[in-house]
Amino acid sequence: MVATFPSPSSSPVSSSVLPIGDHDRGSFGEGKKQRPPGLLENAMKRKGSFIQLFVMTNILFLSLRSLGQKYRITELADENSNLREERDSLAVRMASIKSSLLRQAALDSSGLLSSHLRGLFQNSSSSDH
Repeated sequence: MVATFPSPSSSPVSSSVLPIGDHDRGSFGEGKKQRPPGLLENAMKRKGSFIQLFVMTNILFLSLRSLGQKYRITELADENSNLREERDSLAVRMASIKSSLLRQAALDSSGLLSSHLRGLFQNSSSSDH
């Protein structure tokens, strides 16, 4: 890219040619600028600050992880409590169904259904324990 600018001479037709890049960098006659130091060079210069940043970042991440685990434990405890309540509710319902079936079977005059149900319930209760 080349830009043309009028020269200070009296002729408006003549022009001087300057590269645009020189204007963007502001390096009129200064030569090449030194590039800024990289991450490792800065870290070597400021070891104490870099180590402190590293340690504090790790402490922050560990604190966030611990906080997440705390809430996960609380959620699991709540879920455990809900599951125990559901298990107890199901146990009461099963006992109610068993007693209702045995009551209905006792009304049977032959007694075959009652003996069959007692056999089933004894097998199921012995396999639960």
